Amino acid sequence: VITIALLAAILWLLAGQSFEFALSVAISVLVISCPCALGLATPTAIMVGTGRGAAKGILIKSAEALEITHSIDTVVLDKTGTVTQGKPVVTDVIALEADGKTAGENTQAYTELLQLAFSLEKMSSHPLAEAIVKKAEACSAAFQEVSDYEMIPGQGIAGTIDKARCLAGNRKLMETNRIDISVAAGLQEKLADEGKTPLYFAQGGKFLGVIAAADVVKPTSREAIARLQEMGMDVIMLTGDNARTAEAIKKQVGIKTVIADVLPQDKEEKVRQLQEQGHKVAMVGDGINDSPALSCADVSVSMKDSSDIAREVADISLLSSSLAELVVLRELSCAVLEKIERNYRFIIGFNSSLILLGMFGLITPDLSAFLHNASTVYVSARSTRRCLPPVRVPK
Repeated sequence: VITIALLAAILWLLAGQSFEFALSVAISVLVISCPCALGLATPTAIMVGTGRGAAKGILIKSAEALEITHSIDTVVLDKTGTVTQGKPVVTDVIALEADGKTAGENTQAYTELLQLAFSLEKMSSHPLAEAIVKKAEACSAAFQEVSDYEMIPGQGIAGTIDKARCLAGNRKLMETNRIDISVAAGLQEKLADEGKTPLYFAQGGKFLGVIAAADVVKPTSREAIARLQEMGMDVIMLTGDNARTAEAIKKQVGIKTVIADVLPQDKEEKVRQLQEQGHKVAMVGDGINDSPALSCADVSVSMKDSSDIAREVADISLLSSSLAELVVLRELSCAVLEKIERNYRFIIGFNSSLILLGMFGLITPDLSAFLHNASTVYVSARSTRRCLPPVRVPK
């Protein structure tokens, strides 16, 4: 622009105009081109978008995250507490007798299984553990002291009761410790097909039985996921559950891709793999074990009941436990970016036209100053008006 102003002044001088006129033309061009409106185009629109998000229960910590969200093509969802309510309930308690047959509720085997489960899970904060504790308390199960308590990531927990090593967790935990659970092979498939998560219990190398729990899908999850997929995004669910249980949840919510048997430390790796394939990834989670994946995603979102670490790491926090706000967030981001682009188009077109008029001497410095300020006020008003497209919240 400085070059244009100098050339315009020189050309007018060569054309025989006075120095005063040539200087006036140069000043007019320089005043018109001051980029005040250009500098306000983005921050004012983002300010309005952030405020609109807060009104909808979406706290946006990073303006960059709001901008990037419109280009997200893959959404990775944790299952427990994100797609589901995160408050499972015990559906089946299957204790085994010495001969491998299923024991009734009033038998010693049933009581021993509940006592063992109660004692081990009482010390855990996992949602499945809470469900088992509630069931055991409802059945008046006795608590036994546990020593050498150990949490095994992605597998379960272990401890010592009455000098015997006790285990509670998934099938991988049993296989790692060489516990024979073949007697429950058919049972596992049946429970998994019903969308239930089976937990296995053993004491002193002896398999005691299975306790199954089901985590109910949130009412808004299916419609929200469908809307995200309609927007052209791939929705992927990560879960530590086995493939059959994951498949049951997949059918309930209509997700196209589910990755099962994922260890907590593997979630970050899955996100990085998607990024290496050229995808823009948003990670949605609520637990401590989701934090590494949240930190490496292009945009990270935490839910209402998320752990403190997850909320700290996330770029965006939802004030509800519903996935419907993800749809609102996406629409809001697209609306903000559209407004920014419109502002840029207006500023570039308006200023370019005025620069041409200034070069031909059709605008005085006073008028150029007025028009420059008018365009700045217009862009600011255009951005701060609450005229973003209405966002539709899934029922």
